[in-house]
Order: sequence, then structure tokens, then C-alpha cells
Amino acid sequence: MSEFSQPTELKGFVNQRWLILSHGFNMDGRASSQTITDKMPYLLEVGIRLTVFSAITGIKDQRFPHYQYLAWGPSAFRFDFRHWIANQYGRGFIYKVLTRTVSLLLSPLIGLEKLVLGYSSQWSWALPAFIHGYRLIREGKVDLVYSTGGAWSAHLAGLWLKRVTGVRWIAEIHDPLVIRSSPADDGFAIPRNRDARFRYCLEKNIAHFADYVWWFTDGALHYAKVRNPNLNSKGNAHGFMVLPGAEPPGGLKTNKEHRYGDKLHLSHSGSLAKDRSISTILSALHSLFQKYPEARQQICINVYGAPLDALTKEALEQYHYHDVLIDHGRLEKDPLSGISGRERVVQELQKSDVLILLHGNDEWCAEYIPSKFYEYLWAGRPIWGITHRNPQLDQMLSERGAYLSHQTDKLSIEMALERIWLDWRGRQLQIPEEKPIDVRQAVATILNTISAN
Repeated sequence: MSEFSQPTELKGFVNQRWLILSHGFNMDGRASSQTITDKMPYLLEVGIRLTVFSAITGIKDQRFPHYQYLAWGPSAFRFDFRHWIANQYGRGFIYKVLTRTVSLLLSPLIGLEKLVLGYSSQWSWALPAFIHGYRLIREGKVDLVYSTGGAWSAHLAGLWLKRVTGVRWIAEIHDPLVIRSSPADDGFAIPRNRDARFRYCLEKNIAHFADYVWWFTDGALHYAKVRNPNLNSKGNAHGFMVLPGAEPPGGLKTNKEHRYGDKLHLSHSGSLAKDRSISTILSALHSLFQKYPEARQQICINVYGAPLDALTKEALEQYHYHDVLIDHGRLEKDPLSGISGRERVVQELQKSDVLILLHGNDEWCAEYIPSKFYEYLWAGRPIWGITHRNPQLDQMLSERGAYLSHQTDKLSIEMALERIWLDWRGRQLQIPEEKPIDVRQAVATILNTISAN
């Protein structure tokens, strides 16, 4: 029996009509998509009647009314068009010709948009989301608006709908809207950058007008409450923390027996940047190879899902490790088997010996947990977490028997890699505690909080 069918207070959600605002809904492999799409079966399970508004970037869902709208601004149109063409024709010749042509035609308008407004590209999707949402609300077809992102345009549309119609509004904040610069910075200073300044004001409006709002880490909730002491006060939003979790792609299970091969395979999946770079691993490898020369031919780093960052490319040239690192690129949906890119990545991760979780080195790491962490847990392989200023993430990794290093401690990274190497050579890699964090608990937290307050 479903856990949602038992609590009496959750009976009140049956036949409620929820409008979901999610710019990147049903985009294969996108964290901002998975966070909401994984919740849909559980929301349907309790009897909620769903309608989804999204951009044209994802695959149209057939389980409920799903309306896809073009953004009205030129930069957002270019972004959405690229993904729509990729979904229709793949990323081959047609994709390259059409996307380059559209980019060329729109470049003057994009330049003008940035000069006049200076906002991030997806802001204009809020306009069609608001207009079509307003129509549904006026027709009496919406009881609650749920904005989620990802792109903050969904929250902007939710704010407009709340202020104009008074509809109940709940907001799910994926990444902090206010980016702090140092441990001493609480985020009170009004940013000079126009997009950052808009996000600063948007957070204050969410805290004031939303009925409920949640963040994905203790750190993000803490700093949001510091900046917005009205959270949880009467007449303002109720703020809380939810671990988003993840579902096992394609029903994946973690009980596959691992087989050691002739190489230690370290794998990373997800985006890379200068603040979250494989160069950290390559530098530690260089020290390991000096101590254990035989390891040079017995270690392989697999990178999935993102282009190599500039620092990694520089490290490859410096150390000449092109034969050690394999860049697999982005795995797309397999047209023959129908397996999604997300499923293909997790299948590859299951074959790995150890999974690399790069957290970054910016101050915002204190408020952020990589979404890949939750999928890594389903893969059932040892995790090597390199974290920065996030006790919550450190604790979750430690509880699951992970190898743990800190980004600013070069020695701890080198020691962890040496320990992994020795454990692999002795066929004694740490068997992870099978404690995946699923999405059911996230939906239960949200529904129980809404029904209890």
C-alpha cells in the first residue's frame, strides 16, 4: 500500500488541480528537469490533477495536459530552438545548419536584449507562462501553482500569477538565487550585475508572497532565512528544506556484483568548469604516478556528459595524460534500444570502480549539493567526494562509506587517491552503504508540510 494513501491529511489532495511551471521539463539528462519529472508519479498517486507548462526544449508528456510555449525573447528563443531541433533531428548536419542560421539572424536582437535588460536568457519564458496561466486560473481550472527551477523564469511567472490572482503558490528553489562571495558575506549587499540584482529582488518577493518555498540544502535555507527573516512568519512564505533525491533510471537496481578489471576506472558525470575541474584529479594522479610508476598504465578516468573545462585541457597538455583520460561526451538517447541518455550514463557508471563527485571551490558550495550525487547512490559504486564547505554533504557521504577529500586540501586529495589505488589493487574497494535517497521522501515532505500548516 502506498505511504500516501494512509495519512488522513493527504486525502485533501485528491482532485486538486496543480499547475506546474517548469522551463526545462522532460529534458533528458537535465538536473532541473529530473528534479520535477521524477516527482510526477507520486503527485499523480495521491490524486492530484496536473497541468504542466514548459518550454519546447523537452519531450511532450502524455500522462497529463502538457503545454509547451516558446519564449518571447531572442536569446531564450535561440536556446529553446537548439534543443527542439536536437529532439527532432539529432545533432547532425541539419542541426548545425539550422541553429547557426538562427543564431546569425537573431544576433542583433540578442545584443540589444542584453544591452537593455542584461538578464539571463530564459527570463522571457515567464511571459507566455504567465498569460496562459492567468487564463486557466480565471477559468477556475487551477487550485495551486507550483514553480520549479532551474531557470528563474518559472518563479517570476509564479510571482506574477500570485500577485494578480491570489492563487496559492509554492516554489522550489534548485540553486540559490543570491550568490554569496565569501563565508563572511550573507548576501545582503545589492548586486551591481543586473541579472544578479533581479534574482536578489526575486528572492525577497518569493519569501513574501509564496505560500510555501523550499531549498535543497541546509545551507541554502539558512542563508535565505538570514536575508529574509520574515520566512515562516504569519502572512509570509513557510520555508523549509527538502532533499530532492533521484529515481533509479529505467528501474535500475544496485545489486549487481562488481567485477575488477585490469584497470582502475574512475568516472565522472556532469558539468565541468574552472571551479569544478578534472584538473584536480590529474594533479593528484601526477603525484601518485611518481610514487607508484606502475599505476601509469593501470588507471583510467572516464568523463561523461560535458565538454572538458579549460583547466583540464591545460593539465592534459602539461602532464601528457591524453591516454589516461577518456572524454565520452554527452550520451544521447539510443534510437535503436530506446534507452535514454540518462539511463546510458548510469549503466556506464555501474561498470566503474569509483565515481568522482566534484563539488567545486566557490562559496556557493555551502548551499549546493550536486544533483549527480543522488544518481551516484543508485549506481551502487564507491564514491570519491571532493567537497567544499558543506557539512551536510560531508555527512551524507561519510554515512555511505565514501572516500572523502576537501577541495582546498591538496594533501587530502592525494591521500584519498592513493588509498583508492591501494584498495583497488588489493581488491578491497570500500563497499558503499546502499542508502539511496529516492524522490518519494521528497514528495512526502512537501505534501506533509503543506497539509500541516
